[in-house]
Amino acid sequence: MPIASLVVSAQDAAATLGETLRSLLVQTESDLEVIVVDDGSQDRTAAVARSTGDRRVRLIQQPRRGRAGARNAGIAAARGEIIGFCDAGDLWRPGKLAAHLRHLDAAPRTGLSLSGTAVLGAETAARLPRAGRVRPPRLLSLDAALLRPAAMIRREALAAISWRPPGECLRDWWFDEAAGAFADTECWLRLLLATDWEAAMIPDCLALHRPVPAEDGLQASGWTRVRDSLHGLAPRHAARHDADARAWQLRHRAQAALAAGDARKARARLGESLAASPRPLLQDPAGTLTTIAASLAARTGTRPAS
Repeated sequence: MPIASLVVSAQDAAATLGETLRSLLVQTESDLEVIVVDDGSQDRTAAVARSTGDRRVRLIQQPRRGRAGARNAGIAAARGEIIGFCDAGDLWRPGKLAAHLRHLDAAPRTGLSLSGTAVLGAETAARLPRAGRVRPPRLLSLDAALLRPAAMIRREALAAISWRPPGECLRDWWFDEAAGAFADTECWLRLLLATDWEAAMIPDCLALHRPVPAEDGLQASGWTRVRDSLHGLAPRHAARHDADARAWQLRHRAQAALAAGDARKARARLGESLAASPRPLLQDPAGTLTTIAASLAARTGTRPAS
């Protein structure tokens, strides 16, 4: 059995899946399997997965259930003791898997190992994450989009958070399929609040995320699921951190809008972020003020001072 299973959610991803698979198959630790879950694609996604010629790649095809549903299918089929995630379009650096295995080997109580993620095409602007334990407040401050290719988790830790929602008779869930863009945030928050497992960060950017313009907003339904987990599992955390978490996610969406060239949307998201909580400004004044300056400069046609 492979030591690691890497789950790739793919939906109409023929254009980018090949690059993603190449980044996984050249990992310096080669004892792995790659599970591509074709989530109801209408293009050549399945053909691209089959064309690798690598026996470590397995293909699952299913009706469209969304990213979380594809990941749930991949987890159910996984054989590895450590499971990671890299959606089609995102990339892993060659040493990512090996770094996570070392990280987990050194800390038996760490169930979830995270790394930093850079935005594809803007790697030089990426800031290295702070090493060490990741508790719920910090998790809630992380960009939900950049969290997706960042994680590797022990099979034992996933087993502690599996569930079946009402009406689901056949499939176990790990990721909440109603949490949309925030499925990772909700899942890892549930792990930290409902179990004794810990999460920790590797202080390096080991993944690359390809932005999806359609996801630059704060999806209300998905964020509601995060709030429900927070309120249900830790009411005191909810009272203290709900507004701060919303402010962080809105600031991240402002930065994503700027990267996509939509300064007007960026300013709107920044306004919503500051109205929700001053926490991002207080904890990361440089990042917040730089984002504000860039959004205003785009409106006036000037360039922010360096």
